[in-house]
Amino acid sequence: MPSPLRNGDLRSPAVVHHRQIPFQSTVSEQKLRRLNALILLLRFAAFCFSLAAAIFMASNSSRSQGSPSWLHFPSFRFVLAANSIVSIYCLFEMCASVWEILKGETLLPEPVQLWFDFSHDQVFAYMLLAAEATGTGVARDLHGHGACDAAGAFCVQAYISVALGFGGFAFLALSALLSGFRVACFVITGSRFHL
Repeated sequence: MPSPLRNGDLRSPAVVHHRQIPFQSTVSEQKLRRLNALILLLRFAAFCFSLAAAIFMASNSSRSQGSPSWLHFPSFRFVLAANSIVSIYCLFEMCASVWEILKGETLLPEPVQLWFDFSHDQVFAYMLLAAEATGTGVARDLHGHGACDAAGAFCVQAYISVALGFGGFAFLALSALLSGFRVACFVITGSRFHL
């Protein structure tokens, strides 16, 4: 029977048990940080645009009797509600992104967080697009019927609110693309980033 010791104190390769140290690439960690920072930046931009759109729409009324107000138009109420919801959602997601950047882990368990981010980005982006599309239609109808002649500031403020909402949609849609990338990486490799 061969001896487990060979050449004095050296152990045989069959006996030696090497402890596996997990390989962590600093390049992949930097890429993950950059991706998280980009998602945070996109969510911040979506938050700013949707909050500004909600503020512009909420303040779009006159104190005088008979002048138009956003309360008189269901589409403008939808624009206000959708932008308010998206701004609250983006604020929550910005907090979750900051947590992930600082702690290196997701706020919720990783699969739940990834699917939560992706599904909510999709739902809220479509809701925001629908709201802005209906708001655009009503604003164009008001302009076409001559209602903007008497209340020009109301129509301009409605246009600004809708345009800001479209900006919020664009940034939220870009964020949804990155959320989809993270979900796809998780499904393929079991990690939220491919490297």
